[in-house]
Amino acid sequence: MAETTNREAKLTKTPEKPAPVDIGVLQYPGAQLSAVHGLTDLFLTANRIAERIGSAPGREPVFLRVSHWHLTEGSGAVERFYASGEGVPAQLACFILPPSLETRPGETPAVALRAWLTAQHNGGAVACSVCAGAFLLAQAGLLNGRGATTHWALHDDFAALFPEVGLETEKLIVEDGDVITAGGVMAWVDLGLRIVDRFLGPSAMLEVARFFLVDPGGREQRFYSTFAPRLQHGDEAVLKAQHWLHKSYQDAMSLAAMAAAAGLSERTFLRRFQKATGLNPTAYLQRLRVGKARELLELSSLPFGRIAWEVGYEDPAAFRKVFHKVMGLTPGDYRRRFAVR
Repeated sequence: MAETTNREAKLTKTPEKPAPVDIGVLQYPGAQLSAVHGLTDLFLTANRIAERIGSAPGREPVFLRVSHWHLTEGSGAVERFYASGEGVPAQLACFILPPSLETRPGETPAVALRAWLTAQHNGGAVACSVCAGAFLLAQAGLLNGRGATTHWALHDDFAALFPEVGLETEKLIVEDGDVITAGGVMAWVDLGLRIVDRFLGPSAMLEVARFFLVDPGGREQRFYSTFAPRLQHGDEAVLKAQHWLHKSYQDAMSLAAMAAAAGLSERTFLRRFQKATGLNPTAYLQRLRVGKARELLELSSLPFGRIAWEVGYEDPAAFRKVFHKVMGLTPGDYRRRFAVR
């Protein structure tokens, strides 16, 4: 009798609710409100689609919880004023700086705003911007030593103000692990699809694109998820090393150098890095470099030997093996499938 009761209890058990992924949209002075609300609609639609089609194999079910934040005049702090669900924490998984049609590029943001952006990123949030929103990321120092994009018309202003940023305005999206920047004013759609791809998977992303009548084939060449490193693991030393790796991936790397960047001994660094990221440091660095090589294979005609050198490999044959191991395709096959024609 007890056995029957237990079996019935298991059958009638309420399914666990998917885990939330908290995405904050920052409504800074001059932010384009259509992008703020458009991104919100896109993410909430993605939740309904993901619930209908189910999670991809091996991917835990999650849903996107959207919140809006602004700098309040009274307190001088960044505070939340809208959320699509309850229980939004102070630390986000991702924040987005939407485009602006009013704010003069290069105008210095409030100290509290810069501090909030830095604290969120240091806490593991993926930092994202669209169009002129990249100026706020750069002013907070989050793009130093990184590749980034903004609207092509803002190229000269941005380059003059932030020479330490590798500006790539010929690209619509520049994804650099824990930082994603998008180019034109309407590129919030492309950024939104990229975020859906990262957190809900490529199947959900393609369904969202179909629902909104957006052609991902013409605007996005990546139909497979890119390397999405774990950043919200709570280990500050490992996160510091991750940020350093994302900036310096093309340099010669040693375990000693990685451990030094984290301020840990080599043995402790290996153990904590594996635990926090799910990868050993070598595999993590390989995936970073493969991600950069994918971009060059898609968007350039550089020979693979040059691409290998660009991402930090002196031996193209060795990197070819790494690429095939990670992607399941040779570099030539990958280029034939995904290169922008």
